[in-house]
Amino acid sequence: MTERILVPLDGSKVGEAALDIVKNVITKFAPDIKVEVTLLQVLTSLSHYVVAGETSVQVLYTAEEMNQIKKAASDYLIKVAEPLAKLGATINVKVATGNAADEILKAAEEINAAFIGMSTHGRSGISRWALGSVTDRVLRASSRPILVVRASKL
Repeated sequence: MTERILVPLDGSKVGEAALDIVKNVITKFAPDIKVEVTLLQVLTSLSHYVVAGETSVQVLYTAEEMNQIKKAASDYLIKVAEPLAKLGATINVKVATGNAADEILKAAEEINAAFIGMSTHGRSGISRWALGSVTDRVLRASSRPILVVRASKL
C-alpha cells in the first residue's frame, strides 16, 4: 500500500510550513506503509515588465528564460525534498505553469493523492481580497482531504 501526498510550494519559507507536518506523517507511516510525496511548484507569471522612464510594457518570457525559471524551480524542489527522502519517502518533483489552484487540483487527481498538505499565509481582510488565496480556492474545490498549516509570521 502506498500513501501519496501532494505538497504545493511557492518557494517561500511561509509556503514550506506544511513540510514539518508531512515529515511527521512520513515517520508515523514508515516503514509499514510506503509514502510517496510529490512536491509541486506552479509558475503563474509567464511575463515580466520592462520599464523605461514612465512607460512600461508587459513582455512574455522567452523559451530560454522559461527553461531557466523551470530549472530553478525544480532545483528548489529537489533541495527541499532531501530531508523527506532521508525519512524513507519516495519523492517526485513537478513544475507546472498556469493557475496555481487549478494546477494543484489537477496534480492531486493525477497522482491520486491521499491528501494535499499545504500552507496558508493567513491573510485576511483587504490583503486577502487583493491578493486572493490559493489555499482557499483549493479548499473549496478539492474532493480530496487537505491538511492546511497556518504559517507563523516570519
